[in-house]
Amino acid sequence: MNGEKRRQEILNFIKQSPEPVSGTKLASVFQISRQVIVQDIALLRAQNQDIISTHKGYVCHTPVMVSRVFYVCHTDKEIQKELNLIVDCGGKIADVFIHHEIYGCLRAELSLDSRKKIREFVNGIESGKSSPLKNITSGYHYHTVFADSENILDDIEEELAQNGFLACADSKIS
Repeated sequence: MNGEKRRQEILNFIKQSPEPVSGTKLASVFQISRQVIVQDIALLRAQNQDIISTHKGYVCHTPVMVSRVFYVCHTDKEIQKELNLIVDCGGKIADVFIHHEIYGCLRAELSLDSRKKIREFVNGIESGKSSPLKNITSGYHYHTVFADSENILDDIEEELAQNGFLACADSKIS
């Protein structure tokens, strides 16, 4: 087995284990030295794998993200308020998209997870570089939002509704 395949199997082994896996255990399972395990873990970390060393062994800390699509409507002046509301509740705005009668689904990636990024995005729009996608559909649009839990998504939905941003499914404009 080559090194890349072995590292992938080590990663899968750690991910599937309900408890930390010691370097000695990994060395035994993969019939290699513990030093090779240490080197493989370092290479996996260099590939942005979130492997943590504990006193009991290695664990893979991959946060589980949940997502929800929100159907919203607002004016241009309310863009920053709507986006800030989402990130302040703990959400990450992945995209914005609309459903157009002729063009179909038009989507733009956003990756907004901080007020700073939102400010830069809004400044780009206000500078005249572009206009919001939502303007094609009279303010109605969708956001895919990621969060660490369903509770956070519920909080975001409640805040959007309380602030008048959440649109009703009946009011869809194509």
